[in-house]
Amino acid sequence: MDYRTAGVDVEAGRAFVNKIRKSVESTYRPEVIGGLGGFGGYFELPAGYSKPVLVSGTDGVGTKLKIAQAVDCHNSIGIDLVAMCVNDILTSGAEPLFFLDYLATGKLNPDQLSEVVTGIVEGCRQSGCALLGGETAEMPGFYKPNEYDVAGFAVGIVERENLLDGSQVSVGDIVIGLASSGLHSNGYSLVRKIVEQHNLDWNEKIFDELSLSQICLSPTRIYVKEVLGALRAGFGFGIRAMSHITGGGLPENLPRCLNKGQSIRLDTNTWTPDPIFDFLAHKGNISRLEMFNTFNMGIGYALIVTPTNVEEVLDWFRSRNISSYTIGEVIEGNGQLIYSPST
Repeated sequence: MDYRTAGVDVEAGRAFVNKIRKSVESTYRPEVIGGLGGFGGYFELPAGYSKPVLVSGTDGVGTKLKIAQAVDCHNSIGIDLVAMCVNDILTSGAEPLFFLDYLATGKLNPDQLSEVVTGIVEGCRQSGCALLGGETAEMPGFYKPNEYDVAGFAVGIVERENLLDGSQVSVGDIVIGLASSGLHSNGYSLVRKIVEQHNLDWNEKIFDELSLSQICLSPTRIYVKEVLGALRAGFGFGIRAMSHITGGGLPENLPRCLNKGQSIRLDTNTWTPDPIFDFLAHKGNISRLEMFNTFNMGIGYALIVTPTNVEEVLDWFRSRNISSYTIGEVIEGNGQLIYSPST
């Protein structure tokens, strides 16, 4: 017997690394030292920082993977993976520097996983970070044929005095919401349950000649370049805190950037969620409160800004083709999200 007999093809693994090498190296920043294939990735800290703080984050894509595997479409999953990590560390004001990925599968399918890596590369380009390394694990018997899982890890940097940790937030500050590109990467266990119970077809056209799977697999929006540009554009100190709207939606994530004794009053009439949210609520007979507790409801990222900076922040993002809305206000409270009108 040999390792291939046991289900692990080492040569296929080497061929896969060689296949993705040029694509991965296209993401390298000047600070990257060495190349792909070592035991670790090397990255020199950028110049110009007096008291640099490194910010790290890790995440996955969840059961959105099940949809990609069901329809054999894998080119956007990598963007989701990068987005979930870099948008998280962005909330502290950090610039993403590098990204690492972990891919696990029962049997290596180079074409399938190359699509995933292509998406990771695109996500790194969109966020300006280097794909510094990764791991591809072939584990026979652990995953079903053509199944795989992915995880990501990102590191960013911010000057200590510019770190956004919520301590600057005051009562009276305004919450600005940035539009999502759809469901992003949360709530898919509920989506899949709705599809299963109603015997829906992933290839069914539902909006604008787009199929259900195309809408559900729309990649998570990456906000890095636009937000960093705002922070560095002169009015950046008007941004006091930021939140990435992921699992648990607005009520779980917005309060995470508040001080003690503060809450947020959310005006849900100030924006209109994408049609997919109404479609899911109707098909699944889901209450509005449960929709807000599960999905981003059309707001993928939020900023808390001083009242005097609201209009210029809104104009900044709108001029960069990101719809933005004044969605709430910081009030006295105990860390809750208060809906107006009530949900």
